[in-house]
Amino acid sequence: MTEFTVGRIDDIPIGEGRAFAVDGTQVAVFRPRDGSLRALAAVCPHRGGPLADGLIDDGVVVCPLHGYTYDLCTGTESTGSDLAVPVYQAVADPDGTLRVRIGGPGTE
Repeated sequence: MTEFTVGRIDDIPIGEGRAFAVDGTQVAVFRPRDGSLRALAAVCPHRGGPLADGLIDDGVVVCPLHGYTYDLCTGTESTGSDLAVPVYQAVADPDGTLRVRIGGPGTE
């Protein structure tokens, strides 16, 4: 597993997501209202929609282009399609530094 510093936790307002370039991959990091952090591939596999711009609610993000809905924990599309996006780990250090982990169990 490799860890990359991408910014600060305060870069992402609660209830929103932001896209970051991580080792050549676009990763969307979300900060749900429950205080957790979630990270997925930032591009919807349907037609390239920007997932970081999607609405998040009840553990899912809705692609702003065509409404495909991805589980923030598993990356699976929840409306019955065969689509899915890779899931990554996002963590915040006590000082607010935001890091994304790529590789290892549970990640691409």
